[in-house]
Amino acid sequence: QVQLVESGGGLVQAGGSLRLSCAASGRTFSSYSMGWFRQAPGKEREFVTGITRSGGRTNYADSVKDRFTISRDNAKNTVYLQMNSLKPEDTAVYYCAASSRVLSVIMREYDYWGQGTQVTVSS
Repeated sequence: QVQLVESGGGLVQAGGSLRLSCAASGRTFSSYSMGWFRQAPGKEREFVTGITRSGGRTNYADSVKDRFTISRDNAKNTVYLQMNSLKPEDTAVYYCAASSRVLSVIMREYDYWGQGTQVTVSS
């Protein structure tokens, strides 16, 4: 069992930056690949980025490539999402999730989810 708690969301102007954190409970954090998803109002939840157990590999949605960076610290049981050059279309609730699969972009392949943190980008 893994419990995930996101933090770091907020209101930022377009072009600004935010860093999201996702703290995991339990001693098995390093056994899971981690991912970030987001859901904008009236839209389906979508994959943003993922990272392997060791942090050695990552993948990104085209819409965030070169602007967002995922990282993890297994000693701190935490995964991060650094978001730069934010755009109004990045406004969404951001969720972190844990998967036993490797770099999956599919929601149903994630076993555990956080409660989400709101990110709002003003124009």
